[in-house]
Amino acid sequence: MLVTGVSRYLGTRLAATLAADPSIERVIGVDTVPPRPEAAVQLGRTEFVRADIRNPLIAKVIAQAEVDMVVHMNVIATPLGAGGRTAMKEINVIGTMQLLAACQKAPSMRKLVVKSTTAVYGSSPRDPALFTEDSEPKSLPKSGYAKDAVEVEGYVRGFGRRRPDVTLSLLRFTNFIGPVIETPLTRYLSLPVVPTVLGFDPRIQLCHEDDGIEVLRRCSVEEHPGIFNVGGEGVLLLSQAVRRVGRLSFSVPSPLVSIVGRGFRRAGLVDFSPEQMRFLEHGRVADTARLRAELGWAPRSTADAMQSFVERSPRILHPETVLAAEERLLRVLARRRTVPGSSASTSAKEPVRA
Repeated sequence: MLVTGVSRYLGTRLAATLAADPSIERVIGVDTVPPRPEAAVQLGRTEFVRADIRNPLIAKVIAQAEVDMVVHMNVIATPLGAGGRTAMKEINVIGTMQLLAACQKAPSMRKLVVKSTTAVYGSSPRDPALFTEDSEPKSLPKSGYAKDAVEVEGYVRGFGRRRPDVTLSLLRFTNFIGPVIETPLTRYLSLPVVPTVLGFDPRIQLCHEDDGIEVLRRCSVEEHPGIFNVGGEGVLLLSQAVRRVGRLSFSVPSPLVSIVGRGFRRAGLVDFSPEQMRFLEHGRVADTARLRAELGWAPRSTADAMQSFVERSPRILHPETVLAAEERLLRVLARRRTVPGSSASTSAKEPVRA
């Protein structure tokens, strides 16, 4: 078995989990950089191979080790983590192409598991309440990680047509969260004051990091062919998530969102790409019924996954304090609208405009 992206957090955890399974004869971890010392200890009997999946030499690694299963974890979500947008696209798209070409030539291959994302559905005001695995996006992602994921999935489906003898599991994960993992969303929610888009309060769906590893493990050691949305049941509004972590929010008008996003990226606070900013406007929720039926098991709910992050995150304000402050502000604004002669008051004959 070969796991790509093994030096990253999820790749390390998955390889360590598989290496601890005595029924798996051999686990090979591949990445361009060696794992950190503490991660190397965690990897156990995993054999680390320093290799770049963008290089055709990855075919030699697969052929020489007679790899029968590949878990592709090396699809990167943040340009800063990859060394820039160009390098990120090369790793995601060119790397996947080379890896699939190597798998296609390997007669020993029998299973391919690919970590993808629900970002392939995009985010738009015309989205359905729930995206199923068969849903077509209302607006195709035009840039960044989401666009890369769409291209990656296209190459993976092409591989499936050329090698129908290989069991193919394509896993579209919702946003990861948990007590340890760091993602653009966890860094965003950890800001002292959280910017939101004026007039929008999107629904968000979360996947606990432990549940994500469990789904990847099950698809690796069991036979679960197909495309699956992976995430917890239920949703949270972004405003609810912000209150739960004890943060205040400030609303940014839509025309200024891209400017604020660039500012946060330059400051190294949050690596939010344009498609992630659109997610903060419209949100995205996926139907996970197919996964639950296939595995006979369900990840914990979005609310429970969020709670595991809240417990690790130092609160600046208690959620009840934030809610009380918002309610006081709304009462003040309501009184101002009813004060006679106030510029905020509205004539009974004049309709209130939203």
